[in-house]
Amino acid sequence: MTRHALHAGRGALCLRSFSETRGEVIEDVLQRTDSARLTNEASLYVHWPYCLRRCSYCNFNKYIPRENNDHMMTECLQRETETLLQLSQVSCITSVFFGGGTPSLAHPSTIAAVLETVSRQANLSDTAEVTLEVNPTPVGRSKLEDFFHAGVNRFSIGVQSLQDEDLKVLGRDHSPRQALLTVAEARRLCPGRVSVDVMFGRPKQSVESWENELSELLRVCDDHVSLYQLTLERGTQLFKQVLEGEVTLPTEEETAEMYLCARKTLHQHGLLQYEVSNFARQNAVSHHNRSYWKGTQYIGVGPGAHGRFVPVGEGGGPPRGPDPDSGA
Repeated sequence: MTRHALHAGRGALCLRSFSETRGEVIEDVLQRTDSARLTNEASLYVHWPYCLRRCSYCNFNKYIPRENNDHMMTECLQRETETLLQLSQVSCITSVFFGGGTPSLAHPSTIAAVLETVSRQANLSDTAEVTLEVNPTPVGRSKLEDFFHAGVNRFSIGVQSLQDEDLKVLGRDHSPRQALLTVAEARRLCPGRVSVDVMFGRPKQSVESWENELSELLRVCDDHVSLYQLTLERGTQLFKQVLEGEVTLPTEEETAEMYLCARKTLHQHGLLQYEVSNFARQNAVSHHNRSYWKGTQYIGVGPGAHGRFVPVGEGGGPPRGPDPDSGA
């Protein structure tokens, strides 16, 4: 398993990630002496709350719109972005992540408008990582090039499964073929900067079927994979189905074996684990995701977004957790 330890040394805050499988240690260091730079920088998360349907397992903050409110939502996102950037006094945005909901339902002009708002208030480098989550439907795939021209340079594709029956149980509205076509188009536009999300611990899933599915995925994926264990959430359709015995999930032991199997398989294909759920090769890590693990500032915009920053003059540095070595 991967263990994470937070150590506070003199003048530095260190996050270490230990991979027992390969005996590797990846260490990131945040210098406390450079608190001014850390306070002036932040990543930005933008929540697009709309979906066309509710996935059976999802309890995220999301809405099924009865009418098209895109123009109103775009204005609200711009206004909140502007307000929080002014409040935080952040002068540099290091990365932007558009999540959801289903942000690939947004018009590309919305993405461009938010990025323009950021650029008016802070420095957003032309090389800054800008990620968009994509639902791999034909509609989502058809908009990828427009999103790319709007400023997106990294795509995160919600494949989730390559099994038709599993996608139906999960309430997803795409097919395995549509997912593979979307991944291919995203790789054409942003080679080396495409992530695929895949879920394990699904109903009736076995370790053997999971191994076969991973092998198929690795033949088409790019240099980044995110693994997520299916979590049963109260209030969801899937929770009710499991409670009433209509659907059965793998045991904890089976799910743990799936995770260990995936880690081993991904490592064999050069995808090294740099966070609990994320694997990358060719240095294709998500800089946005890693900023969370480093404990740096992030600004959250949108109905379901969460932010973590200290306005300049309020604390003299970015927020930090307690020092584990202090006994606090």
